[in-house]
Amino acid sequence: MKRVVITGMGIVSPVGTGVEYAWKNVVNGVSGVRKIDTFDASDLTSQIAGLPVAGTEPGQYNPDSVVDVREQRKLDKFLVYGLVAADEAMRDAGLIDYDGDKTRIGVSIGAGIGGLNTIYDNCAELYANGPRHISPFFIPKVIINMAAGNVSIKYGLKGPNLSVVTACASSAHSIGEAVRLIQHGDADIMVAGGAEGAVGKIGVAGFCAMKALSSRNDDPEGASRPWDKGRDGFVMAEGSGILILEEYEHAVARGAKIYAEVAGYGLSGDAYHITAPAPNGEGGMRAMQAAIKDAGLQPSDVDYINAHGTSTGLGDMGELAAVKTLFAGTNVCMSSTKSMTGHLLGAAGAVESIFCVLSIRDGIVPPTINLENPEDEVGDFNLVPNKAQKKDVKVALSNSFGFGGTNASLVIKKFMK
Repeated sequence: MKRVVITGMGIVSPVGTGVEYAWKNVVNGVSGVRKIDTFDASDLTSQIAGLPVAGTEPGQYNPDSVVDVREQRKLDKFLVYGLVAADEAMRDAGLIDYDGDKTRIGVSIGAGIGGLNTIYDNCAELYANGPRHISPFFIPKVIINMAAGNVSIKYGLKGPNLSVVTACASSAHSIGEAVRLIQHGDADIMVAGGAEGAVGKIGVAGFCAMKALSSRNDDPEGASRPWDKGRDGFVMAEGSGILILEEYEHAVARGAKIYAEVAGYGLSGDAYHITAPAPNGEGGMRAMQAAIKDAGLQPSDVDYINAHGTSTGLGDMGELAAVKTLFAGTNVCMSSTKSMTGHLLGAAGAVESIFCVLSIRDGIVPPTINLENPEDEVGDFNLVPNKAQKKDVKVALSNSFGFGGTNASLVIKKFMK
């Protein structure tokens, strides 16, 4: 089977735009959750979100250098996020001026919701002023595969072009499917990940109606608190994570730097409930088992798990139960970087996979912040509470689980020739 390595990365996130800026903040336990200031949220039970900080300073979100201001008007914000993160990843991988065969470079970028705010705005316009006031860019702005489409068009990438839509597992599945395309010889390089921009009136109101979101509005930075007894729901967030995946021999031939190797991919279905996980995280456990088997490893080989860990009651404890069962007797530790970023929905898996790569590179695992009063079931299990820990990470596992009972796990390991 062909080996697949990571040769570039890009991030737009609440904790920073740019991989190194985001990573520095995550390692230092800095929260990116704040009061919503992009629309009036005063009548919503949840008035907080993880939002990229716009500006021109390093580490701030400034799309103008990547996407022309006039073009931005034709794009939903999730598409712009994807283009900005893809640009960083392409530059990081040395592919901006690539003169090789671009029919061998594909794109696999997913989203869970897509252009939700554009749909809301155009519906309001339709009801207020009639169909002639609908934007001609409405449909291209909202459909999820346009994240992959716009990246493909911008860089002339003519290989496989697809988007996986599996709720909060979308970008993890997009990465996994991209790995398989390379392994089966359909591409030499895949631009893979996810983008999401659903923090708006309709999106937040919808999750509020489900009673899924935290209402800790007076303490935004403390609102996302996985496995803590004081948690009261997850925090919506938005941004993008993009990885450049490349067939090993191809990467070596062009002299690319190699961060790590994607060694395993597992997926499963709960067949249980539209929003709740299967009891004891059984479905997620099978995805983890499949990913570890695909990597040719054993549970004892895994050093660090970046959890799905959204800060919800059923989800947190189901995942913990599955991990404690599968990894019993091992020295694995697990943390949730969503405690700092909030939940980026369909983009979460890609951003968190990048954090796994950096854990391997730097020998450090990021913390679960706000873990002040752990649930009794945690016991002595190491959830990396509140402060990053040094650890030689050779193998990391990233979990992403979504509504509808969809699960994805990725095994990323230190690159060895």
